[in-house]
Amino acid sequence: MKNPLFSDFNTYLDTTPFSEIKPEHFKPAVEKHIEQTQKEIDTIVNNPVIPDFQNTIEALEFSGMHLSRIQSVLMNINSAETNEDWQQVTEEVLPLLNDFYNNIRQNKTLFEKIAYVKSHTNPDELTAEQQMLLDKTYKSFVRNGAGLDADKQQKLREIDQKLTRLKLQFNKNVLHETNDFKLLITDEKDLEGLPASVIETARESALQRQKDGWLFTLHAPSYIPFMKYMKNRELRKKMALAYGSRSFKNDEFDNCNIVLQIATLRKQRANLLGYDTHADYVLEERMAETPGKVLDFLDRLHRYAYPKAQSELQKLLDLARQDGIEKLEKWDVSYYMNILKKQELNLDEQKLKAYFPLPAVLQGVFDIAGKLYGLTFKPNDRIDTYHPDVQAYEVFDDNGDFLAVFYADFFPRAGKRQGAWMTSYKSQWQKDGINSRPHISIVTNFTKPTAKEPSLLSFNEVTTLFHEFGHALHGMLAQSTYPSLSGTNVYWDFVELPSQIMENWAYEKEALDLFARHYQTGEKIPENDLKNIKKSLQFMEGYATNRQLSFGYLDMGWHYHFDTQHDKDVSETEQKYMAKTRILPYYKQNNMSVSFSHIFPGGYAAGYYSYKWAEVLDADAFAYFKEKGIFNPDVAGKFKALLEAGGTEHPMTLYKKFRGREPQVKALIERAGLM
Repeated sequence: MKNPLFSDFNTYLDTTPFSEIKPEHFKPAVEKHIEQTQKEIDTIVNNPVIPDFQNTIEALEFSGMHLSRIQSVLMNINSAETNEDWQQVTEEVLPLLNDFYNNIRQNKTLFEKIAYVKSHTNPDELTAEQQMLLDKTYKSFVRNGAGLDADKQQKLREIDQKLTRLKLQFNKNVLHETNDFKLLITDEKDLEGLPASVIETARESALQRQKDGWLFTLHAPSYIPFMKYMKNRELRKKMALAYGSRSFKNDEFDNCNIVLQIATLRKQRANLLGYDTHADYVLEERMAETPGKVLDFLDRLHRYAYPKAQSELQKLLDLARQDGIEKLEKWDVSYYMNILKKQELNLDEQKLKAYFPLPAVLQGVFDIAGKLYGLTFKPNDRIDTYHPDVQAYEVFDDNGDFLAVFYADFFPRAGKRQGAWMTSYKSQWQKDGINSRPHISIVTNFTKPTAKEPSLLSFNEVTTLFHEFGHALHGMLAQSTYPSLSGTNVYWDFVELPSQIMENWAYEKEALDLFARHYQTGEKIPENDLKNIKKSLQFMEGYATNRQLSFGYLDMGWHYHFDTQHDKDVSETEQKYMAKTRILPYYKQNNMSVSFSHIFPGGYAAGYYSYKWAEVLDADAFAYFKEKGIFNPDVAGKFKALLEAGGTEHPMTLYKKFRGREPQVKALIERAGLM
């Protein structure tokens, strides 16, 4: 059997041949490319010539390119279109990859060559990007145990292998629990409050499973509107408690022990490398630099957000009391928030959805990218995809030259994890006169079209699409030399700037006029609704900010304050870390940590604060656009340069080149109406 992963892809635009790839192809391909990459490493290690930037740092940077690419394909499929076969091969392959990469990073001879280059190279003889690559390479080896003795290196390997297995199991458990729960409603009276489109989708879900009634699940397109519109409080409670108890039932899919193990192993790993905590280890390579600065930042926002959140929830309680409710619970918030929004802003989100059919919103972000950066997107059926729902596009720059491949995967499936994300199937890099262009993907879980209407997005889903598309622009516009510095390969608390600033255009009339039209009549959104959309930027923002801060404090709790001797109960530990932001009753049958995929299997460990940190950057940056015009070519050109640069310079250097100064926190506080 021919293995398409053994060699370069002989495909249009070098795209991934998804339809030819099977799970069983990966292990032999990984083994083959590990062997090939090892030969490349041996060539560097055994080179008798004095080490320099080109024969050591640059040679290392461009080693293992195909291995890295097929690893990306595997991990992306395991997130977006997985099943037991994909999960099994992932579990088999990741330990091989971890061992191999540890072999490289703990290779004493290779590290000595890197250290020699670091100490014997005149920085003035390197470009800024080369200096960044040299520094990043050296630090990467040090931070992964190159300077440890053999016993400690072995211990580090064991920890990394355990962490890999635990993170995979965490994701599997949450995916199973999300897919497993189903609420079947058989009495039509229990549907009161739900919009017709939500009812229609639930009916189709039931029919697909040969059930009589209306079926609701914990997937976002079902769960979110259910909690927002369902009048029956007991049913809202049932759904909320089901969602909050995922992987928290003391059964084979429970993640409590996994959470404790991951937190413990991360702390042990940090200690081995000379750091007090995992947060100290992580933040050394972030704009925030230290846990103290992160906590000070969270505390500063908390002082503004918490009292505002309390007053906002009092408004919701006043509404709930009209229905005889004297104590506001978490399953009441979305429902009464929607009612309050209609009252205060005269904004009916369900009616608003009619102006945001998914195809039009997608074309809208394409048009905005065109006006800002000169990009053009053309669908191309010649590009293979991993599922029929996935759309593929060629992207061209303002000169008409090919820039990137863009994949869009919008709808939920049993094999797709929750949430929304951007990812890459192929990096951008430049070598030997070739500028190899990236292949970028965004993945979401939006409501699917029904037999009666297209996929209509809530405004929250519109901003989600803009957010992920901002990440995608960061990847597609990349113009770096080295793959590890390209696109989104930047400091973690800088990576959200391109995504979060993009959300701002969704609130601007000049942008909305490009695409927001009623899917049946073609009319534009009424002027009054446009004004109220803008006002919604500050609606319940105290509550929203406090909620985000609670996740940031929880993250820092597990990765900075965590005490392996005393923090042995996940529920008690979580309550302790989130106490500062607690504003609604706590339910012992629910737990956030055990399904907090961002920080346990994901890359946001000791980094969840990055969302609010980047909001400071994006509020300050968009103020510049507002001052000059949201499509001002000079400002857009400066921001395009920031996007193109990726991680080639320190993020604050890039930001100051764009803005002319450092960002100001007050821009966020003012925009959110928290003053």
